[in-house]
Amino acid sequence: MARIAFIGLGVMGAPMARHLAAAGHSLAVYNRSPGKAREWVTRHGGSFAPTPAAAAGGADAIISCVGTDRDVEDITIGPDGVFRNMRDGALFIDHTTVSARIARRVAEEGRARGIFCVDAPVSGGQAGAENGQLSIMCGGTEAAMAAAEPLMQAYAARIVHVGPDGAGQLTKMVNQIAIAGVVQGLSEALHFAKTSGLDTEKVFEAVSGGAAQSWQMVNRWKTMDSGEFDFGFAVDWMRKDLGLALDEARANGARIPVAALVDQFYADVQAMGGQRQDTSSLIRRLTE
Repeated sequence: MARIAFIGLGVMGAPMARHLAAAGHSLAVYNRSPGKAREWVTRHGGSFAPTPAAAAGGADAIISCVGTDRDVEDITIGPDGVFRNMRDGALFIDHTTVSARIARRVAEEGRARGIFCVDAPVSGGQAGAENGQLSIMCGGTEAAMAAAEPLMQAYAARIVHVGPDGAGQLTKMVNQIAIAGVVQGLSEALHFAKTSGLDTEKVFEAVSGGAAQSWQMVNRWKTMDSGEFDFGFAVDWMRKDLGLALDEARANGARIPVAALVDQFYADVQAMGGQRQDTSSLIRRLTE
């Protein structure tokens, strides 16, 4: 079993770390809010670390799930970052959704220190993390992936090596662009059904078995219909992710007008007080 340092115990990171502990790995954990890390250790074992660098001492692998580019930079190459204490040949897996630029920079810094790096953003939300059923899209070398995959299997249903450094982050942008359009379409469809006086339960029964079916429809139609929006992945985080995609599109020349429009629709939801509601709250623009 591996000695793992896990950095970031939020709604995604905490259950991912739990699956690793359940698989028999030895964990040292760090969280920016120390109380969360101490509570996690009380519940699941392992050890508490006061800094990322302290967590990394003696570890075979460091796995992170934090918030932004700056957070990833801080926990890797910052003054108290894990790269200070990682041994030659150790592994760094980052599950944060960030820019491809920072993923490539971290990988380059890692290579200079003999560290294997994988940028590995996830899809599946809080439920996927809790149930160990995440989909993981990975960028990095073949050697880094060979080391990372056995660990990620503890909390993943699907692991795909997409390409070189940064490719995982670019693929996560693809994922979020696709979701944005689907959630907007679903919002409009449900709003249309309700405005037309249709029985939305019957409408769902009729359309969910055909070409209109999607994960969002199956899992969110009824909750959207009921005005329930507390299912993990917040509007604030979706706007962060779409911002990354829009920045990348401006750089590479891709045209993503629907994603740009839905990003502004999510800004409307934020202005309505829905910052921490999940992404299906997009329908509020049409119903309130």
